[in-house]
Amino acid sequence: MAKIVFVTSDGKKFEVEAQPGSTVMENAIKHAVPGIEAECGGACSCATCHVYVGDDWVEKTGQPDPMEEDMLDFAYEVRPTSRLSCQIKVTDELDGVVISIPERQG
Repeated sequence: MAKIVFVTSDGKKFEVEAQPGSTVMENAIKHAVPGIEAECGGACSCATCHVYVGDDWVEKTGQPDPMEEDMLDFAYEVRPTSRLSCQIKVTDELDGVVISIPERQG
């Protein structure tokens, strides 16, 4: 299991245990983390699971592929560390990853 630390736009923290192979989005939904809407259910066809990856974790989560980059065009306040949480697979290396949630979704 890997721990994911979600931080909402108002600073509240939610720590969840995540099974390797699942996605960050699936774990946010499973644990009712506020701010992740995931309207498309993880199909990478919306931007309602947009998150910011903590600076120390960007290399471990990887870069968005072209399809994800296209969807990020619809996200609110995109930053260099923006990702769609449905596209971040949980691995043991991500134990302790910090994921911040924007004020609103696109």
